[in-house]
Amino acid sequence: MSEYSSQTGSKAIRQRTVYVWTLSFLRPYAFMLCLLIFCGFVVTGVELAIPKFIQYFIDSVLAAESSKQFMVLIGLIALLVLLTIAFTAVRNLTQRSLQERASRDMQFAIYTHLRKLGFAYFEKHPIGESLSLMNTEVASLQQLYRLHFPGMINGLIFSLISIILMATISLKLSLILIPSFFLYYLFGPYLERKASINSKKLATERIHFNQKIYESIASLADLRANAAEAWDLERVKQQHRQLNDRMITTYWFAFWRGTNRRMSYYIGGIAIIIYGVHLSQIGELSTGAFVAFLLYYFQTMHILTVVVTSITEQKVLMNQAEKLYRFLKLTPLVTESAQKTSLPTSNGLITFDQVSFQYTDGPKVLDKFELTVNPGEKVALVGASGNGKSTVLKLIGRFYDPTDGAILLDRIPIQELSFQDLRANLGFVFQETYLFGASVRDNILFGCPDASFEEVVAAAKGAYAHDFICELPQGYDTLLGERGVKLSGGQKQRISIARMFIKNPPIILLDEATASLDTISEKEVQAALQLLMEGRTTITVAHRLSTIKDYNKIVLIEKGRVLEMGTFEELMMREGAFYQLAAGKALEGA
Repeated sequence: MSEYSSQTGSKAIRQRTVYVWTLSFLRPYAFMLCLLIFCGFVVTGVELAIPKFIQYFIDSVLAAESSKQFMVLIGLIALLVLLTIAFTAVRNLTQRSLQERASRDMQFAIYTHLRKLGFAYFEKHPIGESLSLMNTEVASLQQLYRLHFPGMINGLIFSLISIILMATISLKLSLILIPSFFLYYLFGPYLERKASINSKKLATERIHFNQKIYESIASLADLRANAAEAWDLERVKQQHRQLNDRMITTYWFAFWRGTNRRMSYYIGGIAIIIYGVHLSQIGELSTGAFVAFLLYYFQTMHILTVVVTSITEQKVLMNQAEKLYRFLKLTPLVTESAQKTSLPTSNGLITFDQVSFQYTDGPKVLDKFELTVNPGEKVALVGASGNGKSTVLKLIGRFYDPTDGAILLDRIPIQELSFQDLRANLGFVFQETYLFGASVRDNILFGCPDASFEEVVAAAKGAYAHDFICELPQGYDTLLGERGVKLSGGQKQRISIARMFIKNPPIILLDEATASLDTISEKEVQAALQLLMEGRTTITVAHRLSTIKDYNKIVLIEKGRVLEMGTFEELMMREGAFYQLAAGKALEGA
């Protein structure tokens, strides 16, 4: 029992902490928040004045039959209406501005932190999860900034003033508000919470259903080719049934939420009418005061229930906000040193000194790994899959830090270098090239944004890409589409190599750059790579023998250690592990 209480308490504390953190994004816009609350206060004040005007009209103007007082009253009401319109416009504009700025700041905070978390985070978390944080979760919290928080404050102020006014009219009648609100509160928060939770689940189910419809339409050719229309239709029906069930559940709780609210209103209203008529008959309450009280009662009950709804909605929102809170509290695995050593341009000397590494909760990948790559050398890493070849490249780029040992660049531990200095000296060419949905020119300029067009063309020629680029509809200004869908695999790789030419780094790291290409494309890309590697330190995760025969050093890695090392001829003459591996005419990927 004590353990349960402790967990409940810690959860409550966490929700309060998350709530305060969420509201902290409003701190830079304190003036706008105060303006929003002030505008709401003015509009609320006008709403509270209307019943008093009605009371005055019934008890004084109507009784005296004074046309002058009537015209003054109409003039005041018209003035208040104009005032309400003006302040409502300011409030709506401020609401929108506050919502957009606070949510923008939160999105930027997430995006900035996402970049700090780096490679290690993206290898464990799908892109869709990050997009959900950036879009869905932040969009949900916009309601907090725009509606719930300022609305809750205005509602509480309105209710407090309204209750005071009700008490000044009749303290006896005001006491009826207590059991009336308690009657609502018996089931209200529970129904509000269930309705809110199911409403959000309904939105999720609708997204899933739309995704399924999109999938069915996109896969229509395959479905017809495999006579699988009935199978897919059943899946669509199943998804629709889930959406339907969630919709019915949501509307069920929404119905009872509204019923509970109206029932508490009306029961209290009936009690007020019965007792109010009695007070009027014995002369304790005027007709105008009775009408004004009744209006205040219904307004107050409505606002109080809205406040309860708002508080409940905010509690549900905090479950979503907690994801953002926990995300922003994640600590990056790789951080820059406070005391940085400057290295604008590297000579290309790379040293692995007793390097060990293992991924979180995983087996050891590298075990006291020793390797020296001299300036200008071409080194190939080979071995069976899972022995740490690609990990070596990741450690050089500081996507991860070694568990033990040190990696040195020009005899400087890479942890002492800034990310900018380290990665400016490295040129990565991966198996899968990411191309932006921009022009060919912009995709090459990604390697060096300040380069001239002449340098872009020179880089493309060096990558054997100039000829096919010129054949594109708009040449270098041709838009490539999402992820470069207009280009073949070999063309994409040559664009990637052109980036490296224009970046001109002293060290090139190739991670199976030709593994997924056909024979013709591989020859074209290999020719570009040979030109790129001239005069640069190169480390390659090898896939095919044809790419590494002329390398200065071939390193066979097994169980995270260097098993054999030498030139191609030397290793073949030994007839050891490399010889056995090469007998298959290909080397497995990392």
